[in-house]
Amino acid sequence: MRPILPQSAADYLAGHHVMTLATQGDDGPWAAAVFYASDGCSLIFLSSPTSRHCRNLARDARCAATIQEDYSDWARIKGIQIEGRVRELRGEEEKRAQHIYGEKFPDVGPLANLPPAIVKALAKVRWFLLVPERFHFIDNSKGFGHRDEIVLSQE
Repeated sequence: MRPILPQSAADYLAGHHVMTLATQGDDGPWAAAVFYASDGCSLIFLSSPTSRHCRNLARDARCAATIQEDYSDWARIKGIQIEGRVRELRGEEEKRAQHIYGEKFPDVGPLANLPPAIVKALAKVRWFLLVPERFHFIDNSKGFGHRDEIVLSQE
């Protein structure tokens, strides 16, 4: 069984493309923007295993992430805040993640349809899954600073 998100949070995740991923390592805290595709409440992303955030995650899988727009009106602010853990995907999970990600980002879809430069770049990355342990949905349209913790119940 997998956690189910309220429709408003699921729609928000589906309508956005970039999360800011925060990690902690020997060199201190670090944040990196990565493209993601949602799989329920979990987020799939790809990255180089030599990137600073992936090196940090290899030492400590705990992380935080945010997804938001660049709002100019405080009353319209909406966003997602997540605390969770990241794990590298392999085997069938990796293939499933590639399919989900390819549906959102056709530029990295089926390898047979991609330009050689993209295929070469994809050979250097790994696929990851951010599994939330705490999930908040911010919606200032419901009042300044309004934030709901979404309980990730199993259904």
